[in-house]
Amino acid sequence: MEQGEALFIGGGGEGYGEAQSLLLRFANRHGLIAGATGTGKTITMQIMAEGFSRAGVPVFLTDIKGDVGGMAIPGTPRDAFTRRAETIGLEDIGYGAMPVTFWDMFGEHGHPVRATIAEMGPLLLSRILELTDAQEGVINAAFRLSDENGWPILDLKDLQAMLVFLGENQRELSQRYGNITTASVGAIQRRLMVLENQGAAQFFGEPALDINDLMLRTPEGQGRVNILHAERLMRTPRLYATFLLWLLSQLFEELPEVGDAPLPRLVFFFDEAHLLFNGAPRALVEKVERVARLIRSKGVGVYFITQNPDDVPETVLAQLGNRVQHALRAFTARDQQALRRAAQTYRPNPRFSTEEAIRDVGTGEAVTSFLEPRGAPGVVERTLIRPPSSAMGPIDAPMRAQVIAASPLAGKYEQVIDRDSAHEMLARRAESAAQEAAHNEPAQAGQTDEPAREFNQARRYQPPTPRSGTVATRPASASRASSRDTPVDAFAKSFARQLGTRSGQALARGVLGTLFRGR
Repeated sequence: MEQGEALFIGGGGEGYGEAQSLLLRFANRHGLIAGATGTGKTITMQIMAEGFSRAGVPVFLTDIKGDVGGMAIPGTPRDAFTRRAETIGLEDIGYGAMPVTFWDMFGEHGHPVRATIAEMGPLLLSRILELTDAQEGVINAAFRLSDENGWPILDLKDLQAMLVFLGENQRELSQRYGNITTASVGAIQRRLMVLENQGAAQFFGEPALDINDLMLRTPEGQGRVNILHAERLMRTPRLYATFLLWLLSQLFEELPEVGDAPLPRLVFFFDEAHLLFNGAPRALVEKVERVARLIRSKGVGVYFITQNPDDVPETVLAQLGNRVQHALRAFTARDQQALRRAAQTYRPNPRFSTEEAIRDVGTGEAVTSFLEPRGAPGVVERTLIRPPSSAMGPIDAPMRAQVIAASPLAGKYEQVIDRDSAHEMLARRAESAAQEAAHNEPAQAGQTDEPAREFNQARRYQPPTPRSGTVATRPASASRASSRDTPVDAFAKSFARQLGTRSGQALARGVLGTLFRGR
C-alpha cells in the first residue's frame, strides 16, 4: 500500500511492527474515536487531522478544552516519541506546524462564526430552546409567516419581533396556523432571553458562515485545519451540539454528489458526540441517521468522538466503518456491560480477547479496526498510536493572534452586517398603520360628538344622560368605525387580507428544516 493512499495511525500486531492505516478512499465511511477520559482520544484526533491535512483534505474539529491550538506550531522532539516511532516503524515523525484557521462563535479566539435563524430552521432552533410540541408549533408558524411574506428572520431581534406580531394577532393567525397562545409566545420569548444572556445573540446574524471557507487548501495543496474554539460554547452544551448538527446539515444540503473519490472533500470531527443524542427526540435521531448515511456521497467523512460507544445510537454506530477504541474502565456492572457490548462490535482477532484488550490498553494505545481494501471491517488490533507532528497543548495568545491575522479569511467575518429584515419591516408596518389611523382621526372628529371621540381614543368615557322620555343610543356606524380605526385592528386586518395572496411562496427547507441558502 502506497503512503499517499492511506493515513498511518500506528503499529499493531506482534511487537507493534505492523502498520495500521486508514485508507483515504474509505475515509468518508465515517468513524469513531472512543475511550475514557485521559486515554488519548484528543491526540488520536490530532494525528488523524494532521494526516488528512498532509493528504490535501481540509478538516474541521472542535477544541473543547483549549488544548488543540498547538497544531498551529511545530511539535517539540521528545525521547519518548523517538522510541515509539522506532517501535512502530515510523521513519520520520515530520515535526511541523499545520495550516490552521481558528474560529470562535463569540469572536474572541478566532474568526466569528455566524448563522442566520432562517438557515438554522425551526427544528434545530426548537432543539436549542428545548421547546414543547405546542411551542415548536408556534416557531413553525413564525417561520411560515416569514417565508410567505418576505420578512427575513436573520437574528434574535427578528424572531422576537415575529413572536410579538404573532401574539398581537393570535386570533386571526390561529385560524390559519393553528392555536397560537400568548402563554406559548411568552415561554419562547423567555427562552430566547436566556439564550441571549448566554451570548448566543452573537451567533445569529450576518455575515453567515460560507461552508466553502471550511474547505480551503494552501498553495502547496495542504488541507487547512479549521479549529472551533469551544471552551465557552460548552457552557451551553445543547447550543454546541445543535450548531455542529446545523453545520453538517448545511454540508449535506449544499455540496454536490461526488460518488467514489480517492480523497474525501472534508473530514468533520464531532467531539463530545453524546451531547447531540442526549434527550434527543426520535425524529431528530432519525434525521441525524439519514444525514450520516447520505453525506458520505457528498465526500464528507464524519468522525464521532465520545467516551463510550453506547453514547451513539446503534443506527448511527452501524455506519461508522473506521474505529479507534481507547481504554474503557469497568468499575461497575453497567460499565462491564458497556465494555462487553463495545467488544462485540469488532471483528475478533484470535490472538487476544477484544474485551480484555479494550479494558487493558494504556494511554496512547488503542484497539483499532479500519476498513480493508474490499470495504469490509478489518480484524481488530492492539495499536500503539503514532506521535503527533505538531505541538500538543494550547497556543499562547500572541501566537494565536498572529495566526488569525495571517489567515486568508482575515477581515471577512469580523464586521457585523445588519440588513433590512423582519424587525425593521414589522416596525415600519406598525408605524405606517399608526400614521394612517392618526390621519383619519380628524375626519372622524367632525362626524362624531365628543363622547364618541373619547371612546375611540381610549380615554375615560362617560355615557350621556338620556333626556326624559328618551333612550340614549349610539349609531351603529360609529361603533363599527371605532373598532375599525384603532391602529392594532387596522394593522391586523391589513395583514389578514394579504395572507391569501402569499400562499405557496414558502421557501424550501432541507432534511433538518434548514434553509436552502442557494435558493
